Amino acid sequence: MPKMKTKKSAAKRFRVKPSGKIKFDRVNHEHLATKKSKARKNRLKKAKYAVTADRGLILACLPYDN
Repeated sequence: MPKMKTKKSAAKRFRVKPSGKIKFDRVNHEHLATKKSKARKNRLKKAKYAVTADRGLILACLPYDN
C-alpha cells in the first residue's frame, strides 16, 4: 500500500502538540495592518487552539502527525 500524502497547506497552518491539542496562528495579522488598531493586532498575534469538533478533519489532513 502506498504512503498517504500530507496536505501541505494544513501542515503549514497547524501544529499538533504533545498533549494532542492542535495549535494554529490567527489570520489577518500582517496584511493591511496599518488600518488595524494596536489592540486588534495584539489580539491577532496570539495563537489559538482548534476546537474539538474540527480535530478529526485536521488530523485527516496530517496523517503522520497523530
